[in-house]
Amino acid sequence: MSAMPLNQDSLPSRDIRDKLIIGLDLPSVAEARAVVDRIGEAGTFYKIGYQLAYAGGFELARALIAEGKKVFLDLKLHDIGNTVEEGVRSVARLGATLLTVHAYPQTMRAAVAGKAGSSLKILAVTVLTSYDDNDLIEAGYAPVSAAELVARRAAQAREIGVDGIVCAATEAERVRGIVGPDRLIVTPGIRPAGAEAGDQKRIVTPAEGIRLGADHLVVARPIVKAADPRAAAEAIVREIAGA
Repeated sequence: MSAMPLNQDSLPSRDIRDKLIIGLDLPSVAEARAVVDRIGEAGTFYKIGYQLAYAGGFELARALIAEGKKVFLDLKLHDIGNTVEEGVRSVARLGATLLTVHAYPQTMRAAVAGKAGSSLKILAVTVLTSYDDNDLIEAGYAPVSAAELVARRAAQAREIGVDGIVCAATEAERVRGIVGPDRLIVTPGIRPAGAEAGDQKRIVTPAEGIRLGADHLVVARPIVKAADPRAAAEAIVREIAGA
């Protein structure tokens, strides 16, 4: 039996709800807007990635920000320094809260320069949660393991002054020891108990993610594909609050 939806008065604090970032991994703005409306006040923070960004998602981002929501643009920028710097500067003017770049030193330095003077926070993507050690071997990183590469890139991000790290929750505790208490750790690959893993290989439950040191959890399919997205979001927020 599904949990009863929370009423407005019983919703956890905004700070707790902000810990859940709902991934709008949907093919159109209309579908994303419908999900956001169904979730209502249970959702305060939304991620827009490639799929939606290239289908009109930037205008949706502006609308959500105007409505008081927070937006995480998961664009994973990686290009020559000047291109990254100017791209980040444009995102900062948009009013987004978080933006991802790949954790290559030149890219991170350019992103930090581009967001100067704004409230935008840059997150460095260390190793994608769909990668495991075998994938890194195939990509030519051997003999470096996923955990070792995450640690190396986290240390570089700290030295460059990046605001936070995107990593699997299974690496969050180690990363926290590297980057210190003041930087954000954002973890995708979160699946409520019983949910399908999909294409993720390094996954944990929401409670485990928080206990391992994540500041924000990114959850997409288990919410946006649920029969009742609001109830699904509320269940995860309750689990976060309990952790």
